[in-house]
Amino acid sequence: QVQLVESGGGLVQPGGSLRLSCAASGFTTINYAIAWFRQAPGKERERVSCISSNDRVTDYADSVKGRFTISRDSVKNTVYLHMSNLKPEDTAVYYCAKSRPTRAYYCSADGRSYDTWGQGTQVTVSS
Repeated sequence: QVQLVESGGGLVQPGGSLRLSCAASGFTTINYAIAWFRQAPGKERERVSCISSNDRVTDYADSVKGRFTISRDSVKNTVYLHMSNLKPEDTAVYYCAKSRPTRAYYCSADGRSYDTWGQGTQVTVSS
């Protein structure tokens, strides 16, 4: 069964850091693009970051460039989102998603390019 499970969310003060994990099962992540999306209450879903198959391409939303880093541990079959200098506007539910096979080679910002989603993990940035 193809599955993604996020973890690592929580409450953090502004300027703090968190590392989100996206653990995959039922498929090998290196063969697919894996993206992190987020959605805050009343806002549209936003693609935060993506890593393409074979780690050839990484991409970030302008709002997180220089603060977030995506990485992959192929042995653990897990993709991480390292978040630093967190801001209150980063508060959202964060989801990871697996690309469709035909979308593995690049990072799409379109949610329709992804066919499997995790259940999400809440990140709250507040003092």
